[in-house]
Amino acid sequence: MTNAVGPRAVFGVIVPSTNTVVEHDYWSARVPGIAYRAGSMYIPNPVMGDDEDFQALLGQIRASIDTAVRDVLTAEPDRMVMGMSAETFWGGVAGNAAFEQRLRERTGLPVTTGASSCRAALHELGCRRIAVFSPYQPIADREVGRFFTEAGFDVAAVTGLRCPTAMDIAKVPDDRLREVVASLDAPDVDAIVQVGTNLSFVALADRLEQELGKPVLAINAATLWHALREHGLADRVDGAGRLLREH
Repeated sequence: MTNAVGPRAVFGVIVPSTNTVVEHDYWSARVPGIAYRAGSMYIPNPVMGDDEDFQALLGQIRASIDTAVRDVLTAEPDRMVMGMSAETFWGGVAGNAAFEQRLRERTGLPVTTGASSCRAALHELGCRRIAVFSPYQPIADREVGRFFTEAGFDVAAVTGLRCPTAMDIAKVPDDRLREVVASLDAPDVDAIVQVGTNLSFVALADRLEQELGKPVLAINAATLWHALREHGLADRVDGAGRLLREH
């Protein structure tokens, strides 16, 4: 037994201190016997209103991630999950691989990141041409597009919501998210992909998939799916999209 609330596995989850959505999405999936221990990356200045601000935000993430990892390791987790996606796309495929390697060396644990999870999920779903949206500024959207392109996908578009602060990401309403998805959807687009873990999109993505008849991939669903499947756990989850329900 791992522990009383996580007899099958405990996942360590690294999140920005401004993030209110990741843990909610994971616990809402109600996967029996899985527990989550979050470590917080301190964000003293959450402003991300332009490219320069966004780079400064990433600097805060990089300055505080070691402390967040240190704290999580005291709970003796079985896997590390990066619950902040922008950093995992930075530097394209090579940058993602280097980030994951650093985290594995630091923790001695298997690692799940948003970028790798989305790549694996899209392959599993058989999608090649994608459209992506984020809460980011253009500098980060370029990195997202770079990763997917280098990973072999045909990227039709990357749209950023340009949220002014990290907390504002969690305040984007469903109506706005529906508008963005509608603007990205096209007959030749195989899947819509959402990145930015503080966007609350898992439940809406599930509904949109049924309406559009194609995969609509929420990054928090993708990281949970990846963590479970890579850990040898085949649980199916309803209400969180086709990926977790059928794969």
